[in-house]
Amino acid sequence: MTAAVEQRAASSTGSDWLKSRTVKRFIRHRLAITGVIMISLITFMCVVGPWLLPYNMLEIHIRDRFTPPLTGDYLFGTDEMGRDLAARLFMAGRISLMVGVAAMLLSTLIGTVIGLVAGYFGKVTGTLLMRLTDSFLCFPQVFLLLTLAAFLQPNAFMITLIIAATSWMEVARIVSAEIRSLRERDFVTAAKISGASHTWIMFRELLPNTVGPIIVAATLTVAKAILLEAYVSFLGYGIQPPLPSWGNMLNNAQQFLDTAPWLAIVPGVAITAAVTSFNFIGDGLRDALDARSDMP
Repeated sequence: MTAAVEQRAASSTGSDWLKSRTVKRFIRHRLAITGVIMISLITFMCVVGPWLLPYNMLEIHIRDRFTPPLTGDYLFGTDEMGRDLAARLFMAGRISLMVGVAAMLLSTLIGTVIGLVAGYFGKVTGTLLMRLTDSFLCFPQVFLLLTLAAFLQPNAFMITLIIAATSWMEVARIVSAEIRSLRERDFVTAAKISGASHTWIMFRELLPNTVGPIIVAATLTVAKAILLEAYVSFLGYGIQPPLPSWGNMLNNAQQFLDTAPWLAIVPGVAITAAVTSFNFIGDGLRDALDARSDMP
């Protein structure tokens, strides 16, 4: 009994040490910390920003049409209808970030379950599930996304579902590969001998050991989901006005590139900053969770 307690205590100590090392490696990753700061500022401004501005996103001031940035009360200027571009940008950020995070959660859940089942059972079940995954990967994601968006109602909820339905394959392949490498380990064999069910082994023994790659893939999926939403909305198949998103703001700005370039520059910079930030964070997590990583 004493030996078992000591072994668990040593295992817990080793786990805490590994977590501490992971956090330190992440903190030393300058680009990752830059990404955290940038995405925190973007999120803060999207949540709080509209309350700090004198005008809301729907107020129309015809006399102030095409006001340049930093003029009067308009931080980022106004659009063709005299609406405050900053208010629209921050509200659009709420929508775009919400769609990105929600699509990431749903696609990660789907991919994790499929990859877990395929990697654990292998043989016929695993082969069928992986061939299903490969068949989805055969179609260009953008075209598949546009096809689904053209036949469904283009609102935030449906766009989230469509992006999630076309983004789970990479997570499934990552999880399946990790589970296949773990299922023959001693701790899995011991769980089987002790009479543990397949569900217990998959979700309590194997899944916790794949959290690292899943987190990295999920972080990168947020960036891709934000970019996909912007792309679809830019083409007119995504979120529709008057509800703003960074993508449909770019769509509306096309015809004013010569006379009011800030209408495209402002949402374009927001998309670039958000996507780059999540990519930086994903790279930092990947390096931090890799024990072999030798970061300065």
